[in-house]
Amino acid sequence: MYLVVVESPTKAKTINKFLGAKYKVASSMGHLIDLPKSQLGVDPDDNFQVKYITIRGKGKTLASLKKLAAKADGVFLATDPDREGEAIAWHLMRAFGIEEDERCRVVFNEITKQAVKDAFVQPRQLNLDLVDAQQARRVLDRLVGYKISPLLWAKVRKGLSAGRVQSAALNMICLRKEEIDQHMPREYWTIEVVFLVNSHQVEAKLSRIDGKKVNLKTEGESRQAVEGIKSANFRLASIEEKQRNKNPQPPFTTSTLQQEAGRKLSFSSRKTMTVAQQLYEGIAVGKRGVTGLITYMRTDSVSVSPGAQQAAREYVSSAFGKQYLPSAPRQYSNRRGAQAAHEAVRPTDVNLNPDEIKQYLSRDQHLLYKLIWQRFVASQMAAARYKQQALTFSGGRYECKASLQHLVFPGFLAIADGSAGSQKQMINAQLQGSETPVDSVAPQQHFTKPPPHYNEALLIKDMEKKGIGRPSTYAPTIDTLLQREYVEKEAGKLLPTELGIVVNDQLKTFFPDIIDVDFTAGLERQLDEIEDGNSKWKMVVAEFYTDFKTAVDNAADHMETQEIAEEETDVDCELCGRKMVVKNGRFGRFLACPGYPECKNTKPFQKTLGVPCPRCQGEIVALRSRKGRVFYGCNRYPDCDFRSWKQPVPTKCPLCGSAMAIENKKSLVCLNDQCGHRVPRDDENE
Repeated sequence: MYLVVVESPTKAKTINKFLGAKYKVASSMGHLIDLPKSQLGVDPDDNFQVKYITIRGKGKTLASLKKLAAKADGVFLATDPDREGEAIAWHLMRAFGIEEDERCRVVFNEITKQAVKDAFVQPRQLNLDLVDAQQARRVLDRLVGYKISPLLWAKVRKGLSAGRVQSAALNMICLRKEEIDQHMPREYWTIEVVFLVNSHQVEAKLSRIDGKKVNLKTEGESRQAVEGIKSANFRLASIEEKQRNKNPQPPFTTSTLQQEAGRKLSFSSRKTMTVAQQLYEGIAVGKRGVTGLITYMRTDSVSVSPGAQQAAREYVSSAFGKQYLPSAPRQYSNRRGAQAAHEAVRPTDVNLNPDEIKQYLSRDQHLLYKLIWQRFVASQMAAARYKQQALTFSGGRYECKASLQHLVFPGFLAIADGSAGSQKQMINAQLQGSETPVDSVAPQQHFTKPPPHYNEALLIKDMEKKGIGRPSTYAPTIDTLLQREYVEKEAGKLLPTELGIVVNDQLKTFFPDIIDVDFTAGLERQLDEIEDGNSKWKMVVAEFYTDFKTAVDNAADHMETQEIAEEETDVDCELCGRKMVVKNGRFGRFLACPGYPECKNTKPFQKTLGVPCPRCQGEIVALRSRKGRVFYGCNRYPDCDFRSWKQPVPTKCPLCGSAMAIENKKSLVCLNDQCGHRVPRDDENE
């Protein structure tokens, strides 16, 4: 009997079905061995020697695996194909007494029968460079966390933490907030002109006055231009035609998957990764049985295996026709530093159409799998082709431009969930030079806008662009910022809290390198160098620690106490009459009497929305389910049992007068099930 060790029970169950009776597949339930929680676990004075211990509560699991390993004819370690998976395998090898040159490491990018069997044909030795890269990351994070956190406890508030990637991400959010707050709106005007071209209305915009690019700053300038346009005689000065190709996007990386799932499905980054993990580890699909539906979901590569490319091309040819195929398989370039040996996130079998297996998937699984499947198939399809016209209208001092486009061939748009864009009727080229009367002129006032607040998708996009973190850290970083209450999420926006701003200010003063994007990205590149075998991990850590220790010593001597006042509410303590305050506990926020320890009264924290209950005269509050999902209900529960997953807003339904709630980014929906009327979202109504 051969022992195979993987991380999760689900993965073990799936792989067990692919291997014969000679194999026993067991789960480690993640990491079993790590640095101790109660102490630093790293000795900077002894060449950064690391102390590893069995994680509390994991002793029985490790003992059970060691017993199985001792009885087995051989051991295979099939943990995930990344740094963390390699480190888990390394710890298990040492615990089992396996030599490091033993060929017992098995890796596969997808959990399908063929991929798993192929991997077991050619097991490899442990990749110690990968292990060292993980050790370096773990030690760097431990040094930052265990050296800075006690300073924050003493000077700001107990229970705070600082992290290497987390602190840089917090600084990004704080800087964006500062940029928005400091933005001074600047007024400008545009003018839309509708021309009649052979009885067809063509919308154009004023582009030049006296040959100079238009720059209207005031209403007076705009009014003067409008009068000039109305009195001018216009003609269609030129028609320029060209063909434009729109190419499909590459298949997903972890980052782009999280961004697109957030944009299209309103999934948080954590939810995206949780559902993707389920799809990767295996779903029971009818007669096929349990099989992994997607490749490994932690990747920064857009590479695709030749076999998967060919399968996609065969599917496209069969489903749409050969005209929907490019002449050769599409190849996409990885960004600098990406792990090209890995594959993009793609379906393991392109023939498993998401709608045909919908009955076997949960709603979230189906939505995410369909997103991944469509993106991959589209990535190997022909470009969409457009015919475009650029029209120039001239009249005296004024020149207006219009752009028309018409879809000639849909290409990948035939499968992608994307619109073909506005379809405009083309203008006959023979009309060039003809007179074009002005049908209407509409001046429009605008103000420059600041950059948008970060949401999860935008933050992840910028983190990847700046080289902050890696695919496996994006979601945990955001989770940590929310859990520590350095950041709060409002209507999807990530906003720094007062606590987050104070912590960031302290870090900015005493640990500027830790929050500096370029410095943090440089460390990530050094970790990649270790992984590639071009650097030694202890040298990288030692170089970092020299300046870091000086900063820690300076902060210990000079960081001033900056306590944050507790948030007082208008809720009276029913036991002593004091105004209750908001506290942070292990399970989130709660209300407590400030008279503690004399008065120990506490109660759940309920965030009010300023929206009356649609069923009674109570008030709608935000609540959390046992799984942490936010929902909304009446504060008079159980007397009123109103509950909704959608966030109610003050707007009333124009048809039935019932309360309305946010349905998605673009619309509100009536909460009356018998009505269901929808209206466009308006920020003033929320």
